[in-house]
Amino acid sequence: IAFVPFGRDMSCGILSFEGCNLITRRVITIIIPEIIVNVRVVTKIRRNLILEGSNPGVLLMNQGSRSIEIEIFGNRITRLDKALAAYAPVSLNLSRSYATRLIHNGAVSLKGVIVTEADFTVLDKQIWKIIIPEATTLETVAQNIPLDVVFEDEYLIIVNKPAGMVVHPAPGSLDKTLVNALLHHCSDTLSGIGGERRPGIVHRIDKDTSGLLVVAKSDIAHHGLAKQFEKHSVTRKYLALCHGVPDAADPRLLGIPGVGFESGNILKIVGNLARHRHERQRQAVIKNGGRYAVTRARVLQKFGTPAALSLIECWLETGRTHQIRVHMTYVGHSLVGDPVYGSKRKMPRKAFSETTQTSIKSFPRQALHASELGFTHPVSNENMHFTTPVPEDFSNLIDKLNVKA
Repeated sequence: IAFVPFGRDMSCGILSFEGCNLITRRVITIIIPEIIVNVRVVTKIRRNLILEGSNPGVLLMNQGSRSIEIEIFGNRITRLDKALAAYAPVSLNLSRSYATRLIHNGAVSLKGVIVTEADFTVLDKQIWKIIIPEATTLETVAQNIPLDVVFEDEYLIIVNKPAGMVVHPAPGSLDKTLVNALLHHCSDTLSGIGGERRPGIVHRIDKDTSGLLVVAKSDIAHHGLAKQFEKHSVTRKYLALCHGVPDAADPRLLGIPGVGFESGNILKIVGNLARHRHERQRQAVIKNGGRYAVTRARVLQKFGTPAALSLIECWLETGRTHQIRVHMTYVGHSLVGDPVYGSKRKMPRKAFSETTQTSIKSFPRQALHASELGFTHPVSNENMHFTTPVPEDFSNLIDKLNVKA
């Protein structure tokens, strides 16, 4: 072993450190300032094994951290992240996503050896050690932004999100998001989601889509809601204005792969979604691969003479990015105002007055509103059901469409 200044060791071969073993065929750098041990390069063969107390990004465990041991029973679940979530104590409310993050952060070990790959294979009767860090406050700034709160208790909150508000901070939208607003509104009532004091976002709607969102305020609520979304047991209905009139009598629709009609003239669209091959900000329906997606829709009202637009109710069996917008465009009934997937076809001149046609063309966003949300309360098991009417801009457009040409 060659020693270099500032507590750095350049080493290779078989290393032992406080009872932990690491095998490497390449030179690695270990930084040793008291409790921090950072392994820069690990052998490819055992790239997922690192000395306990370290990780690829230098893991600092605070004083509030606690150690949990989880024993594996049987061979029913063999993937590490899934096994930890399944066999962890119920009181821990350990979700798979949080388990994955802990694994990647070097907080999971087996017999003193850190494992940092979520798909690592576990075996019966193994005892895994997890370090759960104390909940910390995110750097995301709390902002005093008015919220339309539909319901709130100590576990969750339902908000009616306005169009134009981003749900979560991201490049280009670092503040003034729903999360910023919730951090201020909920403040000290957040008990911690995945080790951080933050609102637990379990589903999202697009920036320019308005409507209902449920957000968890605690780990137990987050875990319970996430399971319901994963099982597709949550009721989510949307109101939208689309071009044309989807109808079972239209032979064009029946010729599109994955498209059919159910009893009651309900349009059913089954089409896997993935990123567009050339335009990476768009989603597209693809034949092979992608993520399974199902949308249903029915016409509530027709507008124009002849009918050129429809108010439709859509409900989701799955919840993929831009799902309703992509599926309705796929079947030739894109949403009014959609800047990404909008229809290029022209409406019949006589369908609406010039004033109404101008209002339709100038509608500044996709005409889509999350109007209904239903789920089982993750703590009380009470059936929760909420509805909200379309916002003013949407309502005003419908009023104009109801004026005869």
